[in-house]
Amino acid sequence: MEYERAVVFRLGRVVATRGSGLTLLIPLIDRMARVSLRTVTMNVPAQDVITKDNVTVKVNAVVYFHVVVPLLSVTVVENHLVATSQIAQTTLRSILGQVNLDDLLVDRDAINQRLQAVIDEITSAWGVKVTLVEVKDVELPDSMRRAMARQAEAERDRRAKVIHAAGELEAADDLGRAAQVLDQHPAAMQLRVLSTMAELTSERSSTVIFPLPVELLRLVDTVHHKLTETAVTATPDRLGPDRLGPDRLGPDRTGTVGGRAGTLDDRRPGINHTSGPTAATGRHTVTARN
Repeated sequence: MEYERAVVFRLGRVVATRGSGLTLLIPLIDRMARVSLRTVTMNVPAQDVITKDNVTVKVNAVVYFHVVVPLLSVTVVENHLVATSQIAQTTLRSILGQVNLDDLLVDRDAINQRLQAVIDEITSAWGVKVTLVEVKDVELPDSMRRAMARQAEAERDRRAKVIHAAGELEAADDLGRAAQVLDQHPAAMQLRVLSTMAELTSERSSTVIFPLPVELLRLVDTVHHKLTETAVTATPDRLGPDRLGPDRLGPDRTGTVGGRAGTLDDRRPGINHTSGPTAATGRHTVTARN
């Protein structure tokens, strides 16, 4: 066949490698081994792999290869198909054990190229060329799937909160600029109130609106501030320790009580009092007796 090559042995020694066409063999002396040059698609069975971050997964792959040197594939290795399959399985476990789970799930292309380079370097001595290695499926444990689902949900919630906060910030900025414009143009506030009333009345619901002028609110606020300032200004100062009230006492604990001279004991209830005029002051002197 055109896609086959024949390796001819004569008395156990390699004579030649023949292609398609007529090949003459000497009976009992020559022996011929056929080798296919077509690309072989080989499934790698699922392998239990422990990744670099200690996660156990099952991974299977597919390997594409073909024979480029028929003589080596016959004389160097007994069965190049079985040998390529075994080296693909061991290399798959070895390479995937050096990467993290996230890299295995995301960066498939780099892992495939690394697998192809390692396997091809080994099989090149057998006359086999590995053209492509693809990781087919990564089977995760149920607990890891649930953990990844929770992680993805938390990440989506975080993004939603960040977007919502950014929207609130932009809205607050726009509202600040709008407030400045409305403050410079009072009539615009009235137009905004009328627009809001129109939006409320457009709905099919019973809504009662009591319009209240904004100027009235401002007037009430101004009057309130003025009354507060007047009350604070009119509040009398409290008597200090150096000020005496209507009933004042001197340093000798005597003074006037109700306009009359006396001592501190005159203010105590349940005391007998006698009074008499004095010649010096013209006032009545009050003497406390027990």
